[in-house]
Amino acid sequence: MKALPRVPQEKPLGKRMQNQKLQDAVPHFSLSCFLWKKMAGLLFVICTYIVDASAFRIQHVESTENCQGHTTYFKRYFALKGEPVILKCPSFKYKHLDFSSHPCNLTWSKNDSKMMTSGGDEEPRIWTQDDALWFLPASLEDSGQYVCTRRNSSYCAIVSIHLTVTEKTAVHEISYHQILFTFTSGKLVCPDLGDFIQKETDLELKWYKDSVPLDEDNKKFKSLKGTHYLYISFVSSKDSGYYTCEMSFTSGGTLYNITRTIQLQTLDQEKRFSPVIVYPDQKTTLAALGSRLILPCKVFIGSSKHFHTVVGWLANDTYVDITYKQGRVTEGERLEIVENDENYIEVPLIFDPVGEMDFYTDFKCEAQNNHGRQVLPTRVRQGASSLPWHTAAIPVALTCLILGGLCMHKCWKRRAGNGYAIAKL
Repeated sequence: MKALPRVPQEKPLGKRMQNQKLQDAVPHFSLSCFLWKKMAGLLFVICTYIVDASAFRIQHVESTENCQGHTTYFKRYFALKGEPVILKCPSFKYKHLDFSSHPCNLTWSKNDSKMMTSGGDEEPRIWTQDDALWFLPASLEDSGQYVCTRRNSSYCAIVSIHLTVTEKTAVHEISYHQILFTFTSGKLVCPDLGDFIQKETDLELKWYKDSVPLDEDNKKFKSLKGTHYLYISFVSSKDSGYYTCEMSFTSGGTLYNITRTIQLQTLDQEKRFSPVIVYPDQKTTLAALGSRLILPCKVFIGSSKHFHTVVGWLANDTYVDITYKQGRVTEGERLEIVENDENYIEVPLIFDPVGEMDFYTDFKCEAQNNHGRQVLPTRVRQGASSLPWHTAAIPVALTCLILGGLCMHKCWKRRAGNGYAIAKL
């Protein structure tokens, strides 16, 4: 008889299962479960931070939204590095709200985040005084958007002011615009010096044209001590260009220089009585969706009478009250201003609040009188949202928490199953 091939014997099934169960019962996680646990813990920490930051920010936004108005103030402040700066918080009337006759608390913050207080040892070069924020001196990192908030027991109003600080080599980038007419005599005004003038009689300015000192014996240019004017006789087109005025200011025993640069534009004599739109000076204005925006149209009319000139706003070549029948965007009160002994008219366009439709609308400021007409188009573009990334990340944070919980549940369930198998053995 032929022998059958020998079949190798297997280990008893019960013994093999027992060894496998013992291996599975080792009291530690598998590598994948360990990584899931660590990842879940990390996600939990990150999500907790996001939720906490979001809750803080939402509380801040809600307190801001209780204000009756959030205005972007279009008087920009310019300064050179190392020179003093004073930001003034303007007082506006919001419908039935007038802070000029009601006591209120005023606070300052930068970029809507860092609160700035009066004095202190941490940053003594920056402090608040009355309705002003002082920088002695200003540095490049001070550039940005500053927010002053006026608040009392019933009302709140917010104003945003922009400050630009540059190197001294970029002085022409922060010039003030002024206009003179040819074949006449006029004067340039060194602007924004009022808060630095300690005694009017001691005021003495140094004037430069295109960085060259003006000759005091030059009869064409004359600066009188005690004034912030530069008189120019018989203006010609050659007189256009950049003028610089300098003064000294002493505070706390330290001597500072204050520099202002003026860009002079000369216009022909026949345009002397025609309106000239000087603001907006940019083709686009950034605004956050849902914020309150005031966009002023400022018109130079020289020596003309205010009532001779009409200033208004158009939206898609139509009157604003027709395009916006619900009154969300309206024209504000007409202001008749005298600056540097010259006449200006200012009519603001008020967005309350800024809507999606505004980003696709063509706005035009129109100024007209019997001597001429000028139209200046401008657009409103969407800028940074009023809600920060923290708020937008709330759904992501919740998702992270849910995934982390599922991962932990899976790992603990696997460990519990292994423990049950050992107990059964």
